[in-house]
Amino acid sequence: MQKLQIKNMVCPRCVMAVENVLDEMKISPIEVRLGEVLITDELTENQENDFKSKIEKLGFELLDDKNSAIINQIKTIIIEQIQNSSEENLNLSELLSKKLNKEYSQLSKLFSSTTGITIEQFAILQKIEKVKELLIYDELSLKEIAYRLGYSSSAHLSAQFKKMTGLTPTEFKNLGNSERKGIDGI
Repeated sequence: MQKLQIKNMVCPRCVMAVENVLDEMKISPIEVRLGEVLITDELTENQENDFKSKIEKLGFELLDDKNSAIINQIKTIIIEQIQNSSEENLNLSELLSKKLNKEYSQLSKLFSSTTGITIEQFAILQKIEKVKELLIYDELSLKEIAYRLGYSSSAHLSAQFKKMTGLTPTEFKNLGNSERKGIDGI
């Protein structure tokens, strides 16, 4: 069995795009999920190069080194946690340590030295993009959004939103969706 780590897979459409590439190459995966593909047989060098070339055209990147793979896993876990957030908000350091079976301090040092921002800063950026999305949908109040994303209050959310975007949530909402970023672009 071979595990391939893929950077920039951030949504179900990304999974589907990679599945389509594998199908086109006549490779049957065991599983395709955000950030990784499990296949039964090792790819030949030609297959791997072909796969790498095809997914790069779609905006993905096959990760070769172990540290890049860990960084990608951290990002994927954070994105999944925030995108699928409900009222249940787990401690991020505990979640990452548990899922990756490594000490959080080790993960934090690796992430910061590689990306130039902390895990917490990355999570905040992801949360702010989720807040933007929810504001545009206009289905939840700011208080409900704050609760869903684990903020202590709507005031705390508003302060962090203003600090990160320069706008209050209301000002952003009045602008429309012109200021949103794709989660793979953060």
